[in-house]
Amino acid sequence: MSETPKRTPLYDLHVELGGKMVDFAGWEMPVQYPMGIMGEHNQCRSKAALFDVSHMGQVILRGENAAGKLEALVPSALTALPEGKARYTFFTNESGGIMDDLIVSNAGDHLFVVVNASMRHQDIPHMAANLDGVEVTEIFDRALVAVQGPKAEDVVGALCPAVRDLKFMETILGDILGVECRISRLGYTGEDGFEISIPQDNAVEICRAFLAHEDCEPAGLGARDSLRLEAGLCLYGNDIDNDTSPIEASLLWAIQKRRREEGGFPGAARIQRDIAEGTARKLVGIKPEGRSPARHGVEVQSLDGTAIGIVTSGGFGPTVGAPVAMGYVKTGHDKPDEKVNLLIRGKAHPATIVALPFVKQNYKR
Repeated sequence: MSETPKRTPLYDLHVELGGKMVDFAGWEMPVQYPMGIMGEHNQCRSKAALFDVSHMGQVILRGENAAGKLEALVPSALTALPEGKARYTFFTNESGGIMDDLIVSNAGDHLFVVVNASMRHQDIPHMAANLDGVEVTEIFDRALVAVQGPKAEDVVGALCPAVRDLKFMETILGDILGVECRISRLGYTGEDGFEISIPQDNAVEICRAFLAHEDCEPAGLGARDSLRLEAGLCLYGNDIDNDTSPIEASLLWAIQKRRREEGGFPGAARIQRDIAEGTARKLVGIKPEGRSPARHGVEVQSLDGTAIGIVTSGGFGPTVGAPVAMGYVKTGHDKPDEKVNLLIRGKAHPATIVALPFVKQNYKR
């Protein structure tokens, strides 16, 4: 018997705003609002959009050398992460695959970790079992929202001027309407913006205040997916998974030099070998010709009909004005401008390999 989907602290607000609610990773979440996915996508690219991401797991790690112990589970450098900084990383398994991706923030006396909704059942026990002497506490009494877009600083800054001084991947405790919130300058749309952890009892009031700004509108999961796809950002379970090496997925940038050299994390042997020798396949951007989008699972073929890869994410890119996709192809077929075919509903459709991202990332560095 399936469990009833859980609801975030903003559920009633979503319904009031006309959100079309769907079951996503065991949560009732808005896939879109009356503005529609295209409108919400364009709103985020041009002004600011508010997303509810409260379904994601928020975790506090406390204890001596918590960063050093967490570093043993991921390939990224965490021990030298300064207070007030955040870092993207991923748990790896013993075969060098990606168990999940996550954001780790140095919050001073503790680490603040955000993991994917669909993997929290795995990630939190994984940390609890392996972080000896570290208290692993999942937070259930806070909402998490993302305000994303070129006007995000104006929307959030109107209520908390201190955020204007933050740069990409920096985090503070800030006051919004007299409520202490964890505010981080990051997000998964390719646009500037903030993720804000809010005590659940204040979440609706604060979100209403964001939405009262003339440049901010609510956006759902549909726009979130098309935004991250255009920005070339991987979705766990689609583009990266337990079998995918970070090097295949073009995530070498998230493995700092010291960690590449010293190893000491699960699957280090494979990942170091992949760095040294290359991989048999690579994640690429794919631009279909015409108007037919290529969805997850579509086969990529060379022009002679040989299977060379698979699409992992695809859809229509509203900013690009055309279908866009990403996926894995055999090394040697991964260079931009290579012509390929996509097998959509049994018919070959022409496409071109392109560099990611499709849309420039606009983070405040």
